[in-house]
Amino acid sequence: MTYLDNAATTLIKPQSVTDAVTEAIKTAANAGRGGHGASMRAADILFECRETAADFFGAKSAENIIFTLNATHALNIAIHGIMGKGGHAVISGYEHNSVVRPLAFLGDKGVSFSVARAPLFEPELMVEAINREIKKNTKAVIVTHVSNVFGYILPIKEINALCASKGIPLVIDAAQSAGCIPVKLNDLTAVRFVCMPGHKGLYGPQGTGILVCRDGREISPLMQGGTGSQSHEAFQPDFLPDRHETGTQNAHGIAGLNAGIKFVCKVSELYRHERELLDYCTEEIGKISGATLYYDHKKQCQSGVLSFNLARVNADEVSYQLSLCDIAVRSGFHCAPLAHETAGDRMGTVRVSFSVFNDFSDVETLVSALKKINV
Repeated sequence: MTYLDNAATTLIKPQSVTDAVTEAIKTAANAGRGGHGASMRAADILFECRETAADFFGAKSAENIIFTLNATHALNIAIHGIMGKGGHAVISGYEHNSVVRPLAFLGDKGVSFSVARAPLFEPELMVEAINREIKKNTKAVIVTHVSNVFGYILPIKEINALCASKGIPLVIDAAQSAGCIPVKLNDLTAVRFVCMPGHKGLYGPQGTGILVCRDGREISPLMQGGTGSQSHEAFQPDFLPDRHETGTQNAHGIAGLNAGIKFVCKVSELYRHERELLDYCTEEIGKISGATLYYDHKKQCQSGVLSFNLARVNADEVSYQLSLCDIAVRSGFHCAPLAHETAGDRMGTVRVSFSVFNDFSDVETLVSALKKINV
């Protein structure tokens, strides 16, 4: 298979990730639920991954790393925690439903939100748009770091500076940036939470994710239950990470996530590699008659994600025809209809997304197939 759907999940994992998961399945039991060796092995896995992630994402300590099921779970903890009692939020026009739907759900609790709309690949206009939407009762600004549809890298440093100047907490959805584009909590003073999955740019297994907290104790937990700590108490512990981690942790997946983060740490220039493939892909698809590409011509603020359409064939049919050629892409609205609306797309797009395991031959295979489909 020519796999070009890495923005959904990185299917091809480093061998170290497979090995770590396999070893954990054989040796790790339930962390915090016993003093025997298998339970302690699971606890060691969790703590080692917390340390790895805390260093990689600039967290204050290992305890400020909360394990989640995915980025959606992490975003729900952050959004419900900050906005659960009402108030106003500002989001960008490129948000995933993982941001939009929790905010819409909280509408019955007095939560409202404004959408900061600005053209694609115009970072200065995005900051201006967010500033316009901030109100007296704004409790948070919530933005994606990289659009999952268009690969648009939002100006996080400038948005952080704006939020810091107004004393407004910033929440970052790093689903498409974590592992590829640096995001460090200790460099971003307004950021309260960074939310991410483990199964994309961190090359970990599905069913893993991370919520990086500046504090986290000041918000209510999304779930309550067993933590293996303070079991005699009726209420959830008030310390991290137990405050936001309930039930048995995915020690097997987290072992793979730890290996994935370590792999990313060792591989240099991930972003440059993806951009080189993106530039080549854009150039070659641009030669196809009737192709429309959503592309940053200034080459300043786009990651290794490309959306496009062919005039003669709709996006879903293109994706299906490519699958018959054993080429994996994604089509449609990518769980982010707001992004399509903001960019002026009404039909959905074909999305190509790269990883460290792709090369130029993958682009050539894709383009060759597209030319046959477009006749």
